[in-house]
Amino acid sequence: MKEENIKVVEAYLNALRVKDLSLAPFADDLEFEDSVAGKGSGAENFKAFLEGFLAAINDVKTIQHICEDDYVATHWEVDTVFGIIPILEKFRIKDGKIAEAIGYFDPRPILG
Repeated sequence: MKEENIKVVEAYLNALRVKDLSLAPFADDLEFEDSVAGKGSGAENFKAFLEGFLAAINDVKTIQHICEDDYVATHWEVDTVFGIIPILEKFRIKDGKIAEAIGYFDPRPILG
């Protein structure tokens, strides 16, 4: 199960890397939260939020995954026009899709 859940998260990170959110395995009723998006729900709402940042992304690098049951905590970095931003994101995987994504990062480089 751990390997399958990691593959789901890696598919999301790859979707960001190649700038194609149709590749991201989001559950329709996805719950999300981070310091820029705030709290929200719905895969289409999360995609709309992410779409605004795709042009700023140069690359994505996975540092580490930690798995327990349906959860994956991923330390990753996004190389952007704002610089490299380290992110710790907690995902809940349900039926092979991301059902919850809560991101922790310093938004100051993005917000100026």
